[in-house]
Amino acid sequence: MRKLIGGVLVVAVVGCFGVRSGLGQAAIAYQHPPQAMERLLEAPATPVAVVSPDGKMLAMEQPETLSTIAELSEPRLRLAGLRFNPLTNGQTAVPYATALSLQAVSGGPARRVMGTPQGLKILYVKWSPDGHLLSFVQRQDGGPGGLPRAGLELFVVDVKTAQARRLGTMRLNGVLGDPCAWMPDSEGLLCRVVPASRGAEPKHDAAPVGPDVSENLGRVSPGRTYEDLLRNPEDERFFEFYATAQLAMVPVTGSVRLLAGTTGLIEQAQPSPDGRYALVVERHRPFSYALPVDFFPLKAAVVDLPTGKVVKQLADEPLADSIPIAFDAVEPGPRSFGWRSDAPATVAWVQAADGGDPRKKVDVHDRLFALTAPFTGEPETLLEMPLRFVRVEWGNGHVALVTEREHATRKRLLVALAPAGSGTVPAAKTAKTIFEGSSEDRYHDPGVPVTVPNASGLRTLQLTADGTGVYMTGAGASPEGDQPFVGILPVAGGGAEKKIWQSKAPFYEEPIAVLGDDKVLARRESETEPPNYFVVTPTSGALVAVTHYPSPYGKMPLPTRTVLHYKRADGLDLSANLWVPAGFDKSKGPLPTLMEAYPAEFKTRAAAGQVEGSPYRYPRIGWGSPVFFTATGYAVLENASIPIVGEGKQEPNDSYVQQLLAGATAAVDYGASLGVVDPKRVAVMGHSYGAFMTANLLAHTNMFRAGIARSGAYNRSLTPYGFQNEERTYWQDPELYYAMSPFSFADKIKTPLLLIHGEADDNDGTFPIQSERFYVALKGQGATVRLVFLPLEAHHYMAHESLDHMLWEMNRWLDTYVKPEQPVAGAEAAAAVR
Repeated sequence: MRKLIGGVLVVAVVGCFGVRSGLGQAAIAYQHPPQAMERLLEAPATPVAVVSPDGKMLAMEQPETLSTIAELSEPRLRLAGLRFNPLTNGQTAVPYATALSLQAVSGGPARRVMGTPQGLKILYVKWSPDGHLLSFVQRQDGGPGGLPRAGLELFVVDVKTAQARRLGTMRLNGVLGDPCAWMPDSEGLLCRVVPASRGAEPKHDAAPVGPDVSENLGRVSPGRTYEDLLRNPEDERFFEFYATAQLAMVPVTGSVRLLAGTTGLIEQAQPSPDGRYALVVERHRPFSYALPVDFFPLKAAVVDLPTGKVVKQLADEPLADSIPIAFDAVEPGPRSFGWRSDAPATVAWVQAADGGDPRKKVDVHDRLFALTAPFTGEPETLLEMPLRFVRVEWGNGHVALVTEREHATRKRLLVALAPAGSGTVPAAKTAKTIFEGSSEDRYHDPGVPVTVPNASGLRTLQLTADGTGVYMTGAGASPEGDQPFVGILPVAGGGAEKKIWQSKAPFYEEPIAVLGDDKVLARRESETEPPNYFVVTPTSGALVAVTHYPSPYGKMPLPTRTVLHYKRADGLDLSANLWVPAGFDKSKGPLPTLMEAYPAEFKTRAAAGQVEGSPYRYPRIGWGSPVFFTATGYAVLENASIPIVGEGKQEPNDSYVQQLLAGATAAVDYGASLGVVDPKRVAVMGHSYGAFMTANLLAHTNMFRAGIARSGAYNRSLTPYGFQNEERTYWQDPELYYAMSPFSFADKIKTPLLLIHGEADDNDGTFPIQSERFYVALKGQGATVRLVFLPLEAHHYMAHESLDHMLWEMNRWLDTYVKPEQPVAGAEAAAAVR
């Protein structure tokens, strides 16, 4: 059913579209949706700004608009939870840019970067610490006859001349991530390269030499479902061959120098702020056939850069295959290694104090450690944490900020400490909580600390001139929608956050950077004005335009949006975006409607009722959006709130189906009360967990004319160790798993359902077999159902051809089963399509 036949799609259908009833299969070529939809799909994205260290220049990346099925057809290995191209030695799912320019923040025309290779596919754009150079990685896919040779190539751009040139002739190794980091002196980069002595690719076994065996001898080693795992010794050999890298010093001028003794499965190589050392983290054998590379045995060491010799072994941890099935559960050993960015050479890491199990009743769950060069003493404990560590941002010896969380209670802390201590007081005794709240409470979220690159190129906290406050940026959620802001939070605690600038209606302004004199670089847009970059002076409100990008849609009429606020039957506040076609006239009657949603779990009703998004954003219709269908005459209820709440000892999913129905009913009823939504002609759709929602709605209500479920999971017994935000296992609550699985109620689904799935889905839990088995169950019960597998696509679809076909399938399904005034039976639907 998922087989690619001569570059065409394979679909399975039951009782519709001219294919015989029962199990029907058809091989069809990629189709195109209506032209208006395709124009929306092909609109380019707004360039992305990467701010220079001094805040005076922007590197503007033009994201790729759409990939192609030819690109997805390039060689791809799926090993150890990764997907990479063996020809380029790079991951296949990393978004790339197709153009690069330099834009002065003071304004004026952008300078296009010259000297770049043809067919630009730009990855990992970075400024040098001094801001004079810009580096990027070119993904060279190769050409006919192997020329140019495929691989990842390193380029630098002279900012003064906007000229690019390649550094060295080596091929970078990006299988385990971004391969390069700037040295603090801006004279070169530390890179992971393909070893020159690697040799030929391992040979595939001509025939099996024996069975593949996995064994567990009484150990408790639970694991969630993962895609693309190693399966046998041959997979191990290929993974190790392609993921193995060697460290190299790549100077801006001069010859590349390989560091002897630094070859391995290196996933992190970061120079110290003083440039003398590198922090190197690598994975090693024994590998696992049940877990991805993130759980493989780990080594962490400090390496001397001039010689490549190990100065200090920080950790050598075994396979992490006994982590409890609980949110906030972690490996018991050291993790989250990194340099103190504000010190010359101090390495820091975190280690669980609860053995990695957050359910243990202990006062301390995590500890933050640090060890300073020459790395011969004992590590210092900088902080003992009552919750689980999330991240640390370093400022200076007097201030660092640590974020902690606890999933069970949704509690969140922001803790300030003096990493260098205070007089005779050690660092661990200087900690003070400067914010405490709920991770669900968007209305009172102080935001996240702003960081800027220091002289070494590593990011540190952006503090006020007197050092008493840290700049913060946040979404600014409110009952009126998101109003992003820049604030100052006192690092001593006890004081309220002061907002120095905030977006105001009728615009949506998102802070990108805090510049000198508290000026803000912001990305500004409105319902009618496309996004552009501006410099804002908060004290006067003055605006200076940096860019002048036109609408990506040209003069094409766009749909209009209204943010709806309504209540669930139990009084819970809900919201949705109601989109109508350009020129919609309500006097002509309500419209057939497509409702899209994605359920979210909450522990409090107050948080569940909070508004998300902004009514002042310019229409941006991404590949998965339901708003495309306004172009063919539908109203769209986008992002309808479907909160699933479980307060106190109750868990949200204890009443999942009931709350699902209540949320969907409230959205449709309110849209109908406005005279826009025709309640007798409504379809429901969702992607991933939204697809799970869609199938459940069709199993438990008849309010919808049709459903569209993309890349979902429908049988929860196939994800027995938890799913989404559900921690309980199948064996702890089998009734819950049964009741939440639409597969259990396949005999109740009589509403026409379109299933779409990427045949190479890479998302944990949404294996393609979920759609296969659900389809078989539905057709066995006589349902009207169509299953479409998109060749080579992962969880998020990428190829232009795939997206065209997806929209064509969806539009045809809606036009057949939703748009007619009266419901259409299977035979009538088939005749209508013919």
